[in-house]
Amino acid sequence: MLPKYGLIGFPLSHSFSKDYFTQKFTLLKVDAVYELFPLQQISDFARLLADEPQLKGLNVTIPFKKEIIPFLDELSDEAREIGAVNTISFGRRNGQTILKGWNTDARALALELREFTGETPGHALILGTGGAAAAAAYVLKQKGWSYKMLSRNKHGHPNSEIMAYNQLNMQIIKSCRLIINASPVGMFPHTNELPDLPMAWINSNHYLFDMVYNPPETRFLQEGAQRGAQTRNGLGMLIRQADMAWEIWQKESFYEK
Repeated sequence: MLPKYGLIGFPLSHSFSKDYFTQKFTLLKVDAVYELFPLQQISDFARLLADEPQLKGLNVTIPFKKEIIPFLDELSDEAREIGAVNTISFGRRNGQTILKGWNTDARALALELREFTGETPGHALILGTGGAAAAAAYVLKQKGWSYKMLSRNKHGHPNSEIMAYNQLNMQIIKSCRLIINASPVGMFPHTNELPDLPMAWINSNHYLFDMVYNPPETRFLQEGAQRGAQTRNGLGMLIRQADMAWEIWQKESFYEK
């Protein structure tokens, strides 16, 4: 039976991962398969493990990047600090399966932002408060940026770094030259959706980064570009984090003979 890798999340109809890894395996002449595993709820994860004993590694996407952590045996230092996981390596020790969580979103985003905005830090806004947003906050903090995370429900987030969309004003928008959409707003099939951001205040001083990659240009990026902003979608970040996940699976998996 061939080793199996895959992606958990919900929904997964938008995902590029299966095609990407299938092509990668063919190119590298790796005898393995990659499948999509849509889970209605994170409690279905235990059933997945029982049903798929040949699993050797998993990617994790929305909405489970934070919820998966209690199901794991170990975390990388980065994943622990971020509080979110997008890659799981499998191993066996003393007859037990060991699942370790990693976060390659952060390293991939750091490389993307260095190319996109340069090395000089400033003020930023992060749209969203989920696992992808946590990775973005980690990167910005590491790079010396100040930031605020925007939530549709501020009352559910006592963290002082989080603010509600209705607290935004022109001064805040103009002072933040980088805006990262770390939410699924605008993602296929809801391509007409737009973050609840006053786009009229966006100008040529802004850099808009959207972690969404399908469609290649979201309404957020379209409207930003129309106002002169520099824009970049999430495809490069996605490819980088996928390649980093493959490196982890090769180096960090361990099995008893």
